Amino acid sequence: MYGRDPWGGPLEINATDSATDDDRSRNLQDFDRAALSRPLDETQQSWLLGPGEQKKKKYVDLGCIIVSRKIFVWTVGSILAAGLLVGFITLIVKTVPRHHHKGPPPDNYTLALHKALMFFNAQRSGKLPKHNNVSWRGNSCLNDGKSQSSSAIKNLVGGYYDAGDAIKFNFPASFAMTMLSWSVIEYSGKYEAAGELAHVKEIIKWGTDYFLKCFNSTADTVDRLASQVGVGDTSKGPNPNDHYCWMRPEDIDYERPISECSSCSDLASEMAAALASASIVFKDDKAYSQKLVHGARALFDFGRRQRGRYSSGADAEKFYNSSMYWDEFIWGASWLYYATGNSSYLQLATAPGLAKHAGAFWGGPDYGVFSWDSKLPGAQVLLSRLRLFLSPGYPYEEILRTFHNQTSIVMCSYLPFFTSFNRTRGGLIQLNHGRPQPLQYVVNAAFLAALFSDYLAAADTPGWYCGPNFYSTDVLRQFAESQIDYILGKNPRKMSYVVGFGNHYPRRVHHRGASIPKNKIKYNCKGGWKLRDSRNPNPNTLVGAMVAGPDKFDGFHDVRTNYNYTEPTLAGNAGLVAALVALSGEKSVGVDKNTIFSAVPPMFPTPPPPPAPWKP
Repeated sequence: MYGRDPWGGPLEINATDSATDDDRSRNLQDFDRAALSRPLDETQQSWLLGPGEQKKKKYVDLGCIIVSRKIFVWTVGSILAAGLLVGFITLIVKTVPRHHHKGPPPDNYTLALHKALMFFNAQRSGKLPKHNNVSWRGNSCLNDGKSQSSSAIKNLVGGYYDAGDAIKFNFPASFAMTMLSWSVIEYSGKYEAAGELAHVKEIIKWGTDYFLKCFNSTADTVDRLASQVGVGDTSKGPNPNDHYCWMRPEDIDYERPISECSSCSDLASEMAAALASASIVFKDDKAYSQKLVHGARALFDFGRRQRGRYSSGADAEKFYNSSMYWDEFIWGASWLYYATGNSSYLQLATAPGLAKHAGAFWGGPDYGVFSWDSKLPGAQVLLSRLRLFLSPGYPYEEILRTFHNQTSIVMCSYLPFFTSFNRTRGGLIQLNHGRPQPLQYVVNAAFLAALFSDYLAAADTPGWYCGPNFYSTDVLRQFAESQIDYILGKNPRKMSYVVGFGNHYPRRVHHRGASIPKNKIKYNCKGGWKLRDSRNPNPNTLVGAMVAGPDKFDGFHDVRTNYNYTEPTLAGNAGLVAALVALSGEKSVGVDKNTIFSAVPPMFPTPPPPPAPWKP
């Protein structure tokens, strides 16, 4: 039997092979049981079941975005778990005891530095800032310069009182501000480490703001300069003045005349140095720095143009007599060069004739003694710095080499191996040859020695020669440390000559404000004499004041009426601050090599650009 194949071929059905219906049914049942006895895979199940119903995803509407509920739950859970973990760790950190590794305690020099700076707060004149931090001081002398109708300078409120009196001597005060500025320029990092950088800059600015009142600082040409406020001469009878009277500055009611000068090269040049050096300290305040530079230029030109000594025939001659002005010319020109970069100032500072007049080429018993009167040793160190770090060469090299050699000789004279200066049995160098008030000279020498040592170290120079003998820079630092240690109490009397440092220090300092109690009682001119002559300790502690010092036998008398032992000065404390900061902190932290050269242009001309490539 044949059928028709739909694909075009014959379909043959063999009748003889066909089975009955019962047989077929039995065979199908056996097939179904065999099939059901095996598990079906997914594909087979899908054939049997057909398309299944898909699960509907759930979402969470957060307002700005719709996210899957599953993702939302996982995210919130992760955040909560992380918060719990952070809280647990924080709890552990706060509850578990910790061992703090404190740094080394401040050294004696740093501790003394904090106190020495406070002396300047106690010496402020005028309207005091709220944070002056000297409880027994108040506003004082608010009419300085205002009552003298003959003077063109009408406001001299402010500045600093010089010592234990209320006179404002601008010559030593200018030197004091220059010293402080120099120390900040060289050791700003150490001041910052001690937490005193802002304080010392405020002290400097209090001084320079006052100096700008002492002349017409806005003019290009100056013809007069205020040199002093108050009078100290008592030889003309019992007239009330700053030395005759013993009063708190806050209670002064007598007239305070203003001294002016029109031929004062020394004072003008020193004040120019103070303003110029401060302009480097405040270089980040461009407006104020330029104001200081402008005033420094005008003052220095005035000093060069109208020659003379400020103290000649003046009241200051008895207290701060200036011996010459040539050293101030070198000193002022050096600072103006660093402040401006103008090579004309360097040419003047290195002029051989000027150096000769200043005594740079000859010795003498006081050669190398740096003070408010003699600036040559400081100027030579300052210019040696230029040679060590910039080496400007011709035409400056010859005189700079001379200054460098003279500085080396001065450093040799400080050492105990030489006999230029005697020493007390306790080891204090006698730079003023046994005369009273030695410490102001000692601290200046200690500063120069420490500074020059740091200069050599920064220039990778291990030492210097004294004749045929070579000495390391450590020897200079040891000299500086030995002298400051003496002042801080390592002396035969075991006395600290810095008030408030240590337990044994002078209690009867020659100082009007410190010796009169602040008890709302106004003592008149002679009313304070009984307090001056009293043997009782001062009711107010003049923290940080370095007194005049011991005699040549290491002796000291803590007597208020003997100013040669117990009176502090502004210039002396400035030298102390400079020496303390130079020695403070880590020895490896040296000078700031670059800040002082901020305004100095390259010492050599820039090479010309290469020629253009040749074109045929």
